[in-house]
Amino acid sequence: MSRKNSEILQGELETHIALSLIPNAGAQRISTLLKGFDSPGEIFRASAEHLMRFPGIGKGIAEQIVSFRDWDEVKRIMERSESTGAKMILRSDDDYPERLRHIFDPPLLLWSLGNPEVLNHPGIAVIGTRKPGRYGAKMAGEFTEAISETGLSIVSGLAYGIDTIAHHKAVNLEKPTVGVLGSGIDWIYPASNKTLVRQMIDQGSAVITEFPPGTKPDAGNFPVRNRIVSGLSLGVLIVESAETGGSMITAKLALDQGREVFAVPHDILNEKGRGGNGLIKRGQAKLVQNMTDIIEELQLMYDLQALQISKGTGTISKKESAWKSKNPEGNALVICKLLEEESPMHIDKLAEKSQIPMHSLMSLLLQLELDGLLEPKSGRMFTIC
Repeated sequence: MSRKNSEILQGELETHIALSLIPNAGAQRISTLLKGFDSPGEIFRASAEHLMRFPGIGKGIAEQIVSFRDWDEVKRIMERSESTGAKMILRSDDDYPERLRHIFDPPLLLWSLGNPEVLNHPGIAVIGTRKPGRYGAKMAGEFTEAISETGLSIVSGLAYGIDTIAHHKAVNLEKPTVGVLGSGIDWIYPASNKTLVRQMIDQGSAVITEFPPGTKPDAGNFPVRNRIVSGLSLGVLIVESAETGGSMITAKLALDQGREVFAVPHDILNEKGRGGNGLIKRGQAKLVQNMTDIIEELQLMYDLQALQISKGTGTISKKESAWKSKNPEGNALVICKLLEEESPMHIDKLAEKSQIPMHSLMSLLLQLELDGLLEPKSGRMFTIC
């Protein structure tokens, strides 16, 4: 990399860090701003009036951006990032996880330790309670092994309980796993997992976070972190969970992102299993008893022969579309082409990309479904047939 290109990259990293420090701005609002400027640095040179022209940017956020002066903190974060050995990955980088790139509010910047290639490996999130019972712990280990043996990676949140069991099992099997922190990359939480993280990195797996170095594992970080766990994955497996808590938040996020949700059934008298049982009862999760149940559901969205997960190659390839043989025209063709490029896609994104008014789009999507050209998924997502 030339010195000039290195300086440009350094400047982009600093600007992204600075934007992440703006209180209440959020990834979605900042993404909107980034699309409206030729370079990230221009955002800090714009007037508050100009910034307020962008959707979601009110007077408070605009004034905070204009008055931002905490570049010493940005420098500190850059220095601390370098000292940890973490790689900083912008959303525009090739190493940025492709599935994560297409969720509603993808992180602007990721800190990564280990092998970044694992982030694009197709995987299943294995999640659940921090205090599993004997049955939950047993199922976590067995399903993690079954998933790993197909060639899929294991994604989880490095928390106590089911998360830790899943990561440990993958490490013991020498299979890829991705841990998503709710803290800075230099603040492994819980501390008891520091050895586990080293093992993951040594064997070619990865640990990531969107929180800058030095960020404490505050309770509010974990619900935010969970959208990354589900966003990285083809599907989410709820092993054991109560009716409330992080696993239920992740399940809802997965549904909103158009991911598959699976749940291991539990004894109806077991409070620790009521969350998963409830998802199954409401039709929000597929009851799974073995790996075949998971594979069958994934087959609806992906061509598993091309994916070759049973052989462990882990290369994603979407199933060949049948819509072309039906020769759709006009707006129907527009929608089919958009879904061919990215599927599943949320209805709001379809409306934005197609420029079709929502009331017309809803009627069109229904007709396309009746014609067998597309399939609705959970969370107002749609996939091409």
